[in-house]
Amino acid sequence: MHTHRWILGLAACAGLAACGDTFGEQALFGAGTGAAGAAVLDGNVATGALVGAAANVAYCNQYPSRCN
Repeated sequence: MHTHRWILGLAACAGLAACGDTFGEQALFGAGTGAAGAAVLDGNVATGALVGAAANVAYCNQYPSRCN
């Protein structure tokens, strides 16, 4: 079971590298990563998606050169 969590955790981290080109893509990629992270940690998936979307959009707005 622990191997399954590690694989999901690594997939969630890989999602952080995909910022997206548009606001919608940034929010979608962030939401997916946040939801995956919350699922791995047995947290609230909806909250994880919301936080992930906001964090990815904020990061891409702060550091646009790193998001392409």
